[in-house]
Amino acid sequence: MEVTNGAFQGVSVLIPAHDEADWLPACLDALCASAPLAGPVEVIVVANGCSDNTAERARAAIPSFEARGWVLRVLELAQGSKLGAWNAGEAAARGGVLVYLDADVLVSPPLLSQLQEALAGDAPRYGSGVPRVTTSGDWVTRHYTRFWRTTGFMTHGVPGFGAFAMNRAGRARWGAWPDIISDDTFARLNFRPEERIAVPARYDWPMIEGFAPLVRVRRRQDAGVAEVARLFPELMRNDDPHDRLRPFWRRALADPLGALVFVAVRLTIHAPVLRSANRWVRGR
Repeated sequence: MEVTNGAFQGVSVLIPAHDEADWLPACLDALCASAPLAGPVEVIVVANGCSDNTAERARAAIPSFEARGWVLRVLELAQGSKLGAWNAGEAAARGGVLVYLDADVLVSPPLLSQLQEALAGDAPRYGSGVPRVTTSGDWVTRHYTRFWRTTGFMTHGVPGFGAFAMNRAGRARWGAWPDIISDDTFARLNFRPEERIAVPARYDWPMIEGFAPLVRVRRRQDAGVAEVARLFPELMRNDDPHDRLRPFWRRALADPLGALVFVAVRLTIHAPVLRSANRWVRGR
């Protein structure tokens, strides 16, 4: 790899993986099928606090990446921490563009190349693709997800959950990742709306299945956003305006069953039931 001052003008993909042996191989297969990129590419899997064979399954993919001329490295951390994994991965990364990817996300072939092109240049920039939220057939999850797609978070701006990227100028806006729940919210709000770029390529993001897991995970996500607002109130001015959103009642008339399930989940989130002591609860 051609390296200048410790960095190269290629792409580093960072994947934190905590007990992700069942999901990671498909994630890596999708990455390896990406369209060609300008310059070198490295993928860094950070297996953190794993009790399964996540690291071994990641290393099994090394020959496929080498056949493309790409680098796949696997780091292992004893402690399970997504933020610790981001910090460790960044310390090892040399790319001019940093892509942050959850281990259960499947990128479409053009996503990396579109992000690389969008984030080129010296101005701080953040980017993501178009999330395709997938479900495996659970009735509640299917209806909740359909209505959730109509919310302002999903219809305006660049949500960035599960897959986001930034250039080095953008990443220079803060030091180490803080110990927070919602890392994707924190990253997105470190950029003004005009600095966030949505590329047209898609990626698949699996929704948690089942009523109880859905409530626990959505409650955690709400807590994560509230935590960012409390600890970093200055970032909230960078949130997307949602004044063009269709009123709830109009969306409910268009999808009454979806609205009913959505409201049921939201009400249960605020009820003293189905609570978990684990702030990182993933639902699976």
